[in-house]
Amino acid sequence: MNGVLDIVPLRSLVAVAECGGFHRAAAALHITQSAVSQHVRKLEKVLDRPLVVRDGRRGRFTPAGEALLAEARRILSAHDEALRRLGVESSGGVIVVGSSEHAADQLLPEIATGLRAVFPQRQVRFRLDRSGRLAQAVDNGSVDVAVMLSGGPSSAEDGVPAGGVPGDGVPAGGVPAGALPLGWFAAPGFRLPPPGAPVPLIAFDEPCALRRRAVEVLAAAGRSTAIVGEAAYLAGILAAARAGLGVAVLARV
Repeated sequence: MNGVLDIVPLRSLVAVAECGGFHRAAAALHITQSAVSQHVRKLEKVLDRPLVVRDGRRGRFTPAGEALLAEARRILSAHDEALRRLGVESSGGVIVVGSSEHAADQLLPEIATGLRAVFPQRQVRFRLDRSGRLAQAVDNGSVDVAVMLSGGPSSAEDGVPAGGVPGDGVPAGGVPAGALPLGWFAAPGFRLPPPGAPVPLIAFDEPCALRRRAVEVLAAAGRSTAIVGEAAYLAGILAAARAGLGVAVLARV
């Protein structure tokens, strides 16, 4: 057999898919972006076909890449399970904790302190991402445990659950960890348009529990909504709000 699928390049390929690109995959694996690219090229050489192609700023998996990705996950699962049965830590003793950005500042230090106290010999690594992506990462085993936002009460003022309540892609086996109160955020001097005019809303890309909650509450108050800004991550939402583009619903942490 001439072709050999090495474990390390396969792990890089899976990281590219799970993290949404080469740069984030490199950060998650604690290697350089060029190393991730070399790993993918090595796999492409084995299969003699492209696996990931450029699509704007992001990479897009080719049909061959999607096929190898499915096989890679099965291979890595079998590999890691074999090491666990043999009493060997396949991840180098690393506990990977995922969190949505809303809770990172206050929750992650406490989580890190608790885990290090219970597992003093293990390294704790964090991954900040959207709840839906974290749920997928928990399902496929690249994240050990995650704190994420899910659907919850119908009233926006009640808050949104942080934890594993089913909804918004959160795994059904999750455990509720508490609720985060919500609030409306806008730039100083921002004024709502007059009644009858839509409220300019800055929101996360779908699917998003906060986005739906904002639209529901405004509708209950008799106000229509105009999405004036969308972002994948919290930094983009804050930047748009500070620029005075509109109002955003965020968790008060």
